[in-house]
Amino acid sequence: MGRSIFCSLALLAAIGAPGVATAGSKVITHIRTYDIAGESGQALIDAMDKSGPKHGFLTRAIAQTSYTVDWNFDLKAKADVCQVRAASATLDMTYMYPNVTTPMSPALRKRWQRFFAGVRAHEQTHGRIARQGIAAGERAIADLAVANDPHCIKTQREAQRRVDAIYEEYEAKQVAFDQREHRRGGRVEALVARLVRER
Repeated sequence: MGRSIFCSLALLAAIGAPGVATAGSKVITHIRTYDIAGESGQALIDAMDKSGPKHGFLTRAIAQTSYTVDWNFDLKAKADVCQVRAASATLDMTYMYPNVTTPMSPALRKRWQRFFAGVRAHEQTHGRIARQGIAAGERAIADLAVANDPHCIKTQREAQRRVDAIYEEYEAKQVAFDQREHRRGGRVEALVARLVRER
């Protein structure tokens, strides 16, 4: 069963206009970009607000991490006891970042590089939380065995219930991280403020 989630570094209206896979699992990472143009920090912010990935229905994000998780359970029944022999997940993750296509002054380029480093660190934290969720899911179903289940139906159901619970837990961690980053006076506000500052 696949799960998907989108985690975005969103633009704040108040400001103005890969890792290692866990054992048995795979992490597939894609990098995508969208083009923006501008000769000032504010112009670049405006361009991201216009062209960035969607964040909800009405707003755009600076950058975005999206991913799907697909689990595979290797089940075997013996003497009416079904056991999970192995479990693995495929985490397919895409990072979306802005790409400046116009020449920048040395001062703007320096501010942009600092801004982009902060954006990338934010998105990579989302990726790290997702990988931690995979590891937690593997631990949750390690050595799972269900009696009176010769066809492994109950075991499959219980394994899925456990990874679903882990998914909900780590989705909440993603949301909590974004809330900390996006709070007034928080890291995202500081990143944007430093980019638009002319000196």
